[in-house]
Amino acid sequence: MVSPLTHKLLRDLWRMKGQAIAIGLVIAVGVALQVMMSGVYNSVEETRRAYYERYRLADMFAPVMRAPDRLIAGMSEIAGVAGAQGRVTGAALIDIPGQPVPVQARAVSLPDHGAPRLNDVYLTDGRLLNPSHSDEILLLESFANAHDLSPGDTLRATMNGAQRAFVVVGLAQSPEFLYTTAPGEMVPDDARFGVIWMSRSALSAAYDMQGAFNEMLLSLTRGADEQAVMAAVDDVLDPYGGQGAYGVADQFSNMFIQNELTQLEQNATWVPPVFLAVAAFLLNIVITRMVQAEREEIGLMKAFGYTNWEVGSHYFKLILTIAIGGALAGCLLGIAGGRGMVEQYLIYFKFPFLVFQLDPRSFVIGVSVSVLAASAGGILVLRQVFALTPSQAMRPPAPPDYSRSSKLSGVLARYLDQPTRMVLRRITRQPLRMAGAMFGIAAGMALSSGMLTIFAAFNHTIDLTFTVENRADISVAFVQPVSDKTLFELRNHPGIHAVEPMRSVSVVHHNGRFSERGAITGLSMGADLYRAIDANEQPIAPRSDGIILSTTLARKLAIEPGDMLTVEVREGRQPVLDLPVVGIAEAFLGMPAYMEIDALSRALGEPGHVSGAYLSIDDAFADDIYRWLKDLPVVAGVSPNAQAQAAFEKMLNEGAGAVRYVMGTMAFIITFGIVYNAARIAYAERARDLASLRVIGFTKGEAAFVLLGELGLVTAMALPIGALGGHYLSLLLARAFSGDLFHIPVLFSPESLGFAGLVVIVAAIVSGVLVKRDLDRAELVLALKTRE
Repeated sequence: MVSPLTHKLLRDLWRMKGQAIAIGLVIAVGVALQVMMSGVYNSVEETRRAYYERYRLADMFAPVMRAPDRLIAGMSEIAGVAGAQGRVTGAALIDIPGQPVPVQARAVSLPDHGAPRLNDVYLTDGRLLNPSHSDEILLLESFANAHDLSPGDTLRATMNGAQRAFVVVGLAQSPEFLYTTAPGEMVPDDARFGVIWMSRSALSAAYDMQGAFNEMLLSLTRGADEQAVMAAVDDVLDPYGGQGAYGVADQFSNMFIQNELTQLEQNATWVPPVFLAVAAFLLNIVITRMVQAEREEIGLMKAFGYTNWEVGSHYFKLILTIAIGGALAGCLLGIAGGRGMVEQYLIYFKFPFLVFQLDPRSFVIGVSVSVLAASAGGILVLRQVFALTPSQAMRPPAPPDYSRSSKLSGVLARYLDQPTRMVLRRITRQPLRMAGAMFGIAAGMALSSGMLTIFAAFNHTIDLTFTVENRADISVAFVQPVSDKTLFELRNHPGIHAVEPMRSVSVVHHNGRFSERGAITGLSMGADLYRAIDANEQPIAPRSDGIILSTTLARKLAIEPGDMLTVEVREGRQPVLDLPVVGIAEAFLGMPAYMEIDALSRALGEPGHVSGAYLSIDDAFADDIYRWLKDLPVVAGVSPNAQAQAAFEKMLNEGAGAVRYVMGTMAFIITFGIVYNAARIAYAERARDLASLRVIGFTKGEAAFVLLGELGLVTAMALPIGALGGHYLSLLLARAFSGDLFHIPVLFSPESLGFAGLVVIVAAIVSGVLVKRDLDRAELVLALKTRE
């Protein structure tokens, strides 16, 4: 048998269904973000771990110029090393028929017989290599799909200056190449970079590495001292041109996966609580006002013999029903959103599979936080229920003291009409209640403003990177540092307007206990095609007396201008340089460091050498220039700036960056929910008063003005507060979205503020129309009878 209080609970929920749904939706959005982000994080992390383990990704990589195979056995005897494997790798240029731009690739050897001990491949189509056929290759699946290649097709590639034809016998993936980019770039593009696997004997012949290797792979024992192993490996390889061993944490692909996981973790930590806090605040306001409005019903229940606990439980059940309903809906939304996000991650991270794995903790956390937040607000409300005696509750509340507003009323009476005075009296005589509504709407405005500012910051990042920082049409990378006389050949080719040299060298930065692997980019004095820029987006001239660090790198190294930085060069003669930090540059992609190119070359002991060039070209000659560059043996890669920009925009809009659109949509939903609730609450509180106004002769428009004028005034006062809150919220969001891959700046965006304000105003208008419709439909006699 259903108790009377249960009947009342169901009736109350039906009566306030609009508000309940709106509040539940706000809670659902916060929980959905929690479930979605933690689920995606859990899915990527677990899949990465299993993939690395099953295909034996090496724990340490040690590139070297050329080392004899006899060293491999000795490597296994180093304390902490579980296994060692030497292999051959090299740069290649793939010639895609009908495509003028040469495609960069990396050639990697596989053992002639048996599976590799480390860094195995996952065959997705075709068969493995036949070591007796030197022209057979495996191709990275994503690259093959981008160019519609399949087993049985032939491919022409230039390796070590010689062009050869190969037969694709299989398509493969590897945990080593989850995130693939062309050398010198940060953004993946399946069509512009590929990986070729060949038999060890065939690849050694192509790069003149018979009986030798140029990269050592090592697995470590549990609890091994990684730094000690690195030092021992470097000691062995240094005489052979060792370029410094590094752990899997610094492996290019893994570094970006880890960066993405870190961002996911930050988003899951910082963002959902913001949404849930807003929802809890809103729920508290609604329930508080509802209890105040039902003061007489509470008195009647107590008069009929219900105890404080029974009455309090009734309202507490109402709170929990809304909170749990919203939380459960959020769990379902989070599962659906997580499945969609996982599909986006598969676009850029080449996992063989990525199944959305639910994290039970996210359900527990989401539901628990929602219930606790609602309960915290509800307990404060229930104190009012317990404090009321039946006789007090059944009496109308004591009239508030409006004596302090008498002067204001006098002034208003002279200049304003009656409905306007009623609106202003309501605002001035109940300031705390109005402040609650105002801060609720301001919170919604802050959410929308913060997310829109982040949208603008993403666009600003793209604009600065590809129009202010990198203004070249083409970036050319050479196979190895060459004489700067090569630049004359580039300058004299028809269609090339300008050529600027570039020198990039792999280094390890050290500042005390802080260190970071990276590179130094040498730029010419007065460089115009590629520039470092400062915080004011003005170009910074490269310095010959020191190094300029990007903000992200300087922060990771905990170093400031004026400090000395130790740079351990990992190429050529491998000098160790002590360089003063002479400036900080804004960089939004990666963590670059800059020096004047001649000073860098002198420090390296290789004056007059360049490793690449930035070109400005005539578009009419573009195809001819690409074909010419493709045939130059010194060219390792060609990167058109327009293609790099398109790949970056695609990554931000369709890949991991797409999460900002999900969060933005949820922010707009919450904003509407808050404004709609404010309107519904105001109407619920004043339904009798508005009906009385209609009975004494006020028109529908005048009655609606009394109600909606209050909403409009509160909304107008909330806008500047929301804009200020949105600014500080954007600081938090920019931090959550930034990582080593790209840095999101914090902007003051008037357009974002304006649009966020427009969202709030539109939400207020729509809410006002919905509430006015109910006001017009209200039965005046019935509304007035309830008082009696």
